[in-house]
Amino acid sequence: MLTIVLEAWLAHRRGLAIYDVADALTSLHLGVLSQVVGLFTKLFMLGLYTALYQRWHGFDLSPASGWVWLAALLAYDFCYYWAHRLGHEVSVLWAAHVVHHSSEYYNLSTALRQTSSGWLLGWAFYLPLAVAGVPPLVMAGVAMIDLLYQYWVHTELVGRLGWLDRVLVTPSNHRVHHGQNDYCIDKNYGGILILWDRLFGTFEDERADETIVYGVRTPLRSLDPLWGNLHYYADLLRATAAARGWRARAAVWFGQPGAWSGQPLAHFEPARFTRYHPGTPPTITAYAALQFALLVPCVSHLLAAEPTLAPAALLLYGAVIVASTVILGALLQGRHGAARWEQWRALACGAAFALLPQWFGFDAPPVLRAAVLAVLAGGAAWLNRTMAQPEHG
Repeated sequence: MLTIVLEAWLAHRRGLAIYDVADALTSLHLGVLSQVVGLFTKLFMLGLYTALYQRWHGFDLSPASGWVWLAALLAYDFCYYWAHRLGHEVSVLWAAHVVHHSSEYYNLSTALRQTSSGWLLGWAFYLPLAVAGVPPLVMAGVAMIDLLYQYWVHTELVGRLGWLDRVLVTPSNHRVHHGQNDYCIDKNYGGILILWDRLFGTFEDERADETIVYGVRTPLRSLDPLWGNLHYYADLLRATAAARGWRARAAVWFGQPGAWSGQPLAHFEPARFTRYHPGTPPTITAYAALQFALLVPCVSHLLAAEPTLAPAALLLYGAVIVASTVILGALLQGRHGAARWEQWRALACGAAFALLPQWFGFDAPPVLRAAVLAVLAGGAAWLNRTMAQPEHG
């Protein structure tokens, strides 16, 4: 979070409009949703990998060896390249990945705009590592390294980096990947090494004479984190219903994204592109930012307390957090009734935190209980006054 604030401040100092608060909050909401879902799916993925490793691993590789870690990271990055590439080239995989590309801004918050459905099929690309003998501990470690590396490349503040651009995935290389300009489509899939793209013909250099426009050709135009994850699946279902014959229906899911329309990808004119903005009042945006700031400690607590919480408590805690992001997204978008839902959410959460003996295992001191209740109840009262004003009907 601090790096995002720092980047936004530096961009403001330089006069660069690379942030929109509502868009950044949507990215953060999507990141939170992904983390919550991950609590319930990580055991499935790691368990499947471990079961395959225990039954069929080809080599006995020691987690204590640095060479094993280095080789595993290289192998993981290779698998990631193909998982990422097919995530753009196969509709059912794109349905999971498209959420990461749905922002029309490119900044560190975009890195946190992660899928909540990638676990459904993404695990399959890394099973060869289990067969090769990469221990589950090493697999989990290199996966985290690969993911964390990719955080810093989501920025417009870092320019070209000389020879590093030829070897590694850098901000310049990854900006191309997130562009919807004609020359950017389906390029630069690497996670850490850009060498895979150079080897397999998917590399494209950033062009100095053409400003990159970020996002996807069919824009999301929504701040709802649930819809952000589900909208392309809905497109696939509609296309499947319209298709004739099982071959055509299978092609909808396993063919190129959008190929079912029969129309070639249209030429893109960067100068004609307009970013989506729902016209959220600055006061509502500030309110949502404050509420998200209060939500961050809850997410951290959920992740830390997960081993000690009963499944029912874990599910309830996760549902409270997810519902909060959905309601705040609706508020940012100005949906009818969202302010009333947010009032009830704030009051319910404030009362529960202040009055229950423990907040999911956390015994908060009285001062903190009172402070949280005051902030949430005060926010609900402010919303009530704001919505009562004539311009809000």
